[in-house]
Amino acid sequence: MFNDRLRIWAIVSQAAGLLAIFLLETSLGRGQAGSYQLVVLLLMLTAALVIAVLRRYQQQKELRLADERFAKLREDEADD
Repeated sequence: MFNDRLRIWAIVSQAAGLLAIFLLETSLGRGQAGSYQLVVLLLMLTAALVIAVLRRYQQQKELRLADERFAKLREDEADD
């Protein structure tokens, strides 16, 4: 489960955001923490979006490399 670096970053960023929201709520109080919590939530969403884009890029790269390997194998078989 923890072999994927992007998954670890996703878990850590969301846990840190949740912890920050909780700490803001307890230290500042409900009326004062709202705007700070909104900023933290937007940062969490931004981090999730960046991680999703990076994950998509990584998957596409792996698919492209697998296709290239498959094409090379087919080419080698055709030569024999």
